Amino acid sequence: MNIIETKRLIIKEYSVNDVPALNTILSNPITMGFWPSPFTLQQSENWVHNNIERYNKLGFGRWAVILKDTDMLIGDCGIMISEIDGKQEKDLGYIIHQPYWRNGYAVEAAEACKNYAFSNLGIDKLCANMPFNHEASRRVAEKIGMRKEKEFNNSRNRNILTYLYSIFNND
Repeated sequence: MNIIETKRLIIKEYSVNDVPALNTILSNPITMGFWPSPFTLQQSENWVHNNIERYNKLGFGRWAVILKDTDMLIGDCGIMISEIDGKQEKDLGYIIHQPYWRNGYAVEAAEACKNYAFSNLGIDKLCANMPFNHEASRRVAEKIGMRKEKEFNNSRNRNILTYLYSIFNND
């Protein structure tokens, strides 16, 4: 089911049929260079199944990012409830496959998901977290209006210094 359509992207719910294409992205060591490690096929399957459960329970989750021109799955974007530095947050995340970097797709997808969260889901606050040295992710957060809230050592990601960005619905 399509959730959002932008100028160049379709953001849709995952189905089990998306696992092979998603695994190509999530198992790529360059694309996943800021994560603890690239995903295995089993982890990609779990990602899809967990998000399908989130859609049913919460009405949102992480979604497939499809390039309209080619109908290719090029990334993942959306919202999860995550524990970030000991607090439950609505976490806006975005992953674009490395061959598609530097085309503005992450900003386009993240902006669309942010707007959807505020307008359609009634979410008051969104956060995004990224390793301190992930400049591209930080720029995406800033371009969609997020501001750095704090820094912390992320026990879920090799205990590295992590930046937490946030935005409120009325910002």
